Amino acid sequence: MTMEEILSGESKNVEFKESLPDKSIKYMKSVVAFANGTGGRIVFGVADKTREVTGIGKEDVFKTMDSIANAVSDSCEPAVIPDITLQTIDGKTVIVMEVPQGRQRPYFIRSLGRESGVYVRVTGTTRLADEYMVRELMFEGSNRCFDQSLCTGCDITDADIYALCNAMKEQALKNARSQEQKDAVRDVGLQQLCSNGILIERNGKYYPSNAYAILTGCGALHVVTQCGVFKGTTKETFVDRREYTGPVWEQIDQAYQFVLRNIHMGAAFEGIYRQDIYEIPPDAIRELIINAAVHRSYLDHGNTQIAVYDNRLEITSPGKIPMGQTLERMKEGYSQIRNEALAYAFSYMNLIEHWGSGIPRIIARVKAAGLLEPEFIGGEVDLRINIYRGQIGVNNPKNDPDDLDSSFKDEFDDLNCDSKNDLEFRLIEVIRRNPEMTQKDLGEKLSVSASTIKRILMKMKQEGKVIREGSNRKGKWILLIKFENAED
Repeated sequence: MTMEEILSGESKNVEFKESLPDKSIKYMKSVVAFANGTGGRIVFGVADKTREVTGIGKEDVFKTMDSIANAVSDSCEPAVIPDITLQTIDGKTVIVMEVPQGRQRPYFIRSLGRESGVYVRVTGTTRLADEYMVRELMFEGSNRCFDQSLCTGCDITDADIYALCNAMKEQALKNARSQEQKDAVRDVGLQQLCSNGILIERNGKYYPSNAYAILTGCGALHVVTQCGVFKGTTKETFVDRREYTGPVWEQIDQAYQFVLRNIHMGAAFEGIYRQDIYEIPPDAIRELIINAAVHRSYLDHGNTQIAVYDNRLEITSPGKIPMGQTLERMKEGYSQIRNEALAYAFSYMNLIEHWGSGIPRIIARVKAAGLLEPEFIGGEVDLRINIYRGQIGVNNPKNDPDDLDSSFKDEFDDLNCDSKNDLEFRLIEVIRRNPEMTQKDLGEKLSVSASTIKRILMKMKQEGKVIREGSNRKGKWILLIKFENAED
């Protein structure tokens, strides 16, 4: 533990205690929460509010270490074995307890029982786990997948199974990217469905798993993809809303088409030929929606949500990321499969190409389009991925003012700029699409220095073209120029 880490404050993996609490349950909740999550550390001898290193008295330090070890041994079930060490920081002795990520989940406080003693870590705080989270932890601890478990409330016939086999093959042929892929598609049979966990065979009879319900949309599980378009950058004003149900591959396609209908399209020219180009690469959009469908938690009763804002596309999949996975590992291409039956089905249907390659490929495509790298948020309760719209980059068609919509160019003709290629022209277009960007961000997007942006904005303020509302970091730009015919 370094002084810099202490000054950074508490987080989802770090907690401070100025002294050893009188009642061990005050920190045992965090111990089991760390074990149920990605691990963490509790540092005794640091004030949580002021981050001041107060230290533990030399005469008490070994007695305190023994008390911590005994409390953990007596209070946690299954057993948690922490690493308790001493460290000198700023000339004072602190006790650092490292709690490893547990494999025998769920961990709980013995005196409270599994019903009311399971805790998890969410955004730097320790919280009592709800029923869904406890079930998720139980599946992780038993190394089972929810989608391969028996589905209750869904009766199937031989005709239903035959229809699913045909539908999966049809999707595999539809999604094949080459003749070679099409030629490799084989019929789906009972043995393959059972082997992959889509069906469960008992005494010669076949029963549906949760994966079967998800794939077919039979209604036994509430599986919905919600899509919405919002005015501005918050959910305050709806423009359009859709809910898609049915087979999961149909939900994916409907959501994908919804996004394409509600984002902008530019153009690029190769010689005399015009090529329409969406502001966000369609392959990246589709792959994100597929990832959300195959990797979300279906134990969670929430819905996959896809939201189009003025400045971003936001995709939220319910459930914490699987045990052993982190946002950093995910972006590097490490795959932790939560729903094995769905993953096999998606692979057969050519919706997934190679394990773990999806997220790195999405990041590469988005950056190649001149957009900001996708933003990954959460992972403790749900996972949210943002792709920011309308950024300026070398390969982005909107980098060329002549490729902007004609209504905007017509309105801009009346402004006081030397030419349509003037830096001010491009700056206004970036602000129009991304009003929350800082001067530094604007400079990076336009490949000029922050001082140049500051000079142009000062001139625009003096001319009554723009004002800044709020702080430099959390405010937004408001254009005082009216674009009555421009597309919102």
